[in-house]
Amino acid sequence: MAQLKLGMVGGGNDAFIGGVHRIASRIDDRWRLVAGALSSTPEKSKASGAALGLDADRCYADFAEMAAAEAARPDGIDAVAIVTPNHMHFPPAKAFLDRGIHVICDKPLTATMEDAQAMAAAVEASEALFFLTHNYTGYPMVRQAQAMIAAGEIGKLRVVQVEYPQDWLTIAQEDTGLKQAEWRTDPARSGAGGSIGDIGTHAYNLACFVTGLQATELAADLHSFVPGRLLDDNAHIMLRFDGGARGMLWSSQVAPGHENGLKLRVFGETGGLEWCQEDPNYLWHTPFGEPKRLLTRNGAGSGPQAAAMSRIPGGHPEGYLEGFANIYSGAADAIAALRDGKPLPEETALLPGIQAGLDGMAFIAACVQSSAENAGWERL
Repeated sequence: MAQLKLGMVGGGNDAFIGGVHRIASRIDDRWRLVAGALSSTPEKSKASGAALGLDADRCYADFAEMAAAEAARPDGIDAVAIVTPNHMHFPPAKAFLDRGIHVICDKPLTATMEDAQAMAAAVEASEALFFLTHNYTGYPMVRQAQAMIAAGEIGKLRVVQVEYPQDWLTIAQEDTGLKQAEWRTDPARSGAGGSIGDIGTHAYNLACFVTGLQATELAADLHSFVPGRLLDDNAHIMLRFDGGARGMLWSSQVAPGHENGLKLRVFGETGGLEWCQEDPNYLWHTPFGEPKRLLTRNGAGSGPQAAAMSRIPGGHPEGYLEGFANIYSGAADAIAALRDGKPLPEETALLPGIQAGLDGMAFIAACVQSSAENAGWERL
């Protein structure tokens, strides 16, 4: 299968998330990075491109130059990965979408609802596809849980609990020169949400993806514990879902002892499921009144949905990078099908796209509004 050509905006050679995207794009040998506008200044961008082995004439000073040049080349990129801070998602995405170049964008969708709506309009007007990298939807046992719930294996859903605690912002890292902390705690670059935008949107997306439910209302208590911090670093949120299910979401970046503790528990009329990102190859299934059952990736009892997301035999760890890779490979399948005039693969429907992005932005806006009203209920 021929490789597709990838460009990248942001994610210079010293940026954490840029490296993650580059590794993920290569895991299944579906993509080759050939072009980039990799930093906020022309000098840094060209230096990063050279360090990554890009041809000098495809190391661009900025995204506008890159979009115009790549669209004009007969060997131009098939898609662009946008891995900038949130406030710089929309401008480059629109520049490439307007030229018919597919977009793979980091989450959350944008920094503002205005930009999110403009992004949706740009996607609607373009013939190109748009993907959002909610990578946790690509984990094999997340797909297993999603398939089991869709098949009714735990009955009508009643309770959804999701949490995402971290501890890396327990102190004012933004005052130490740490770039990852600086932009995530800056409303101008991150948007209105701190922990809810950075990791809360992941938790919310995971809960909705696995259950198939949509939240209709929420009540949020957002707080900044670190003195002087402008955005929330802890959030407690109650959720009401369509169909009558109730939920709770906790996101925190000031929880010492937690590194990346994304966890989901779903309880229905006939059983429950539990999955933890830090132990991702396992899914606990408890039919009511029966012993707990441990389902393992590619082990007895796991189904084709999990197997389709997996590359190696059971017992060998798979996780974060492979989840990203499943988004990239799914995007490659969809783009290749569109290019060849074939129907989009069924898997495409499970890939997060513009609607997942809009849902995440609506979640952030509702949380901020609810918290401003003393955790009053806010409709989504």
